[in-house]
Amino acid sequence: MAELIETLVEKAKQCPKRVALPECENEDTLKAARRVLDDGIGTPVLVSPRDVIEATAVAAGVSLDGMELVDNTDDEAANALADRYMAAGEERGIERLVSRKGARRKIKNPMYYAMMMEDLGDVDCTFCGHTNTTGDVLMAAQMIIGLADGVDVPSIVALTQTPGFQGPEGDVIALTDCGLNPEPTAEELASIAIAACDSVASLMEWEPRCAFVSYSTDGSGESPSVEKVRAALEIVHERRPDLKADGEFQLDAAIVPATAAKKVKRDSEVAGRANVLVFPDLNCANTAVKLIQLFAHGKGFGHNLSGFRRPVADSSRGASVEEIVGDIAMLVLSAR
Repeated sequence: MAELIETLVEKAKQCPKRVALPECENEDTLKAARRVLDDGIGTPVLVSPRDVIEATAVAAGVSLDGMELVDNTDDEAANALADRYMAAGEERGIERLVSRKGARRKIKNPMYYAMMMEDLGDVDCTFCGHTNTTGDVLMAAQMIIGLADGVDVPSIVALTQTPGFQGPEGDVIALTDCGLNPEPTAEELASIAIAACDSVASLMEWEPRCAFVSYSTDGSGESPSVEKVRAALEIVHERRPDLKADGEFQLDAAIVPATAAKKVKRDSEVAGRANVLVFPDLNCANTAVKLIQLFAHGKGFGHNLSGFRRPVADSSRGASVEEIVGDIAMLVLSAR
């Protein structure tokens, strides 16, 4: 099978973006930035104290030629950024979650500085999480960038590639939420589904067909978890009637046309043809990804955070340079 990440990297080269990288104390961040620039995936915008960037580059043996350096300790530039951020909020009718003084204080942290640049359109996306925790990244993104319309919680979509699987998009399918929300409410599950659909539409250029997965298909089982799934589906239909979403379906009814024909006794644009699977909780989604990896020898990709107004990635702190480059390519595609 063609390696999914290689395909995504090639696609990203066709639409390179400006990528803010605020964790420049880490050598792997700068090594990945060099690869991203040299491979034509995007233009790295390094956001950290200039002396930190330069010292890390020397230690990593990385040339900074062609990269943009933004020194977040430059008081004049930081003051101007905070002013622009607050003014843009007023112009858009957005109530900022920080005051002007608070904004100025927050951007002493390079990650907040980078996300403020992204909110203003100075960069297209922000890649972080290699040194910051997931909690840190989520807090910054929620405070500075904010959630997309119709979304209550951020989430994570995993793209899985499984040898021998033949779905509507070949051997690739999207699963959510694989990393953030342990026991989502119906409203949160609807948000997760909406965000996943929007993510795969931008990232993969698919027309999303979203199946809410359960142990029950169309009322074959009854329990609080099934009721939650049905309620979430109704909320999706109310919030985003443009999306093709259906359920509740057992996994085989969601992705196997022959099984769907037997189990789903009504017309459905999703049954048997789903390319986005929404699981009722984190236990199910996380386990599903690991089953694909361990038993089917498949692969899972994706550290992009779904649900924010603009694209943000939360990298694994153990990610290699190669993995960071792949994650940045996915982030670039999300910024189209």
